[in-house]
Amino acid sequence: MSARPAEEHLKYPARVIALTHRVSPRMNEAVRTFAAHEPIDVARAERQHEAYRAALEKAGAEVRVLDVNAAHPDCVFIEDTAVVLDELAVITVMGAPSRADEPAGIASELARHREMVVPLRSLNANARLEGGDVVRLGKVLLVALTARTNAEGVAALADIVKAYDYEVRTVGVRDCLHLKSACTALPSGALLINPSWIDPVSGFDCVPIAEDEPNAANVVAVGPDIVMSSAHPYTAERIASGKYVRDVHTVDLSEMAKADGCATCLSLLL
Repeated sequence: MSARPAEEHLKYPARVIALTHRVSPRMNEAVRTFAAHEPIDVARAERQHEAYRAALEKAGAEVRVLDVNAAHPDCVFIEDTAVVLDELAVITVMGAPSRADEPAGIASELARHREMVVPLRSLNANARLEGGDVVRLGKVLLVALTARTNAEGVAALADIVKAYDYEVRTVGVRDCLHLKSACTALPSGALLINPSWIDPVSGFDCVPIAEDEPNAANVVAVGPDIVMSSAHPYTAERIASGKYVRDVHTVDLSEMAKADGCATCLSLLL
């Protein structure tokens, strides 16, 4: 699905590496918060993940597949384990107790790509932060307080990234799991948002999703392209027919959705 190029003044990285993680055979034990508890077809989830990786490659990413956390039911949702910036990677402290051991397995791989890989540090032992609650737009990091990320975690992230001139802005969300459930950044620099879950963010062009597609605000930007779920055709058409992206690559992620998963959850972009 093609569209006009995103704004020409934006510069995209010449090389994008996408870290992904294989589906766990125990995926049916994954945490469910908003999704109804229905059986996950693990074999189908594996096929969907393969198609997702192919979509990332078509968008221009170099895809790496990890298998270090296969014993953990939620391991395919690798995004939550870290916040990756140009200068460093911050290893998160998971808000879901059953996922507490996942970040350590990803840290060693991130060390291959970033000179600085630091754990989320806080004087408060209760600090929690998941990558799904952080949206980056240039030097601005939008972070939401959710059931998985608390004020102590946001403060700890802000303390780490201030040396690199990042601004951390706390935004409010409602009725959804993560910030990236409610909004993600488009290649043009605009925010794709679900207005029912987040108010427009001051200072940014906010593009509402199509009605009746509540989970459509979650897309992965790979250079000037995006990857998103095929369950949201009207939002895909809205984005593709405008100035926001070059190409839209859609993929069936229905089995991931049964575990509250979506497009961004499945990769860490470097």
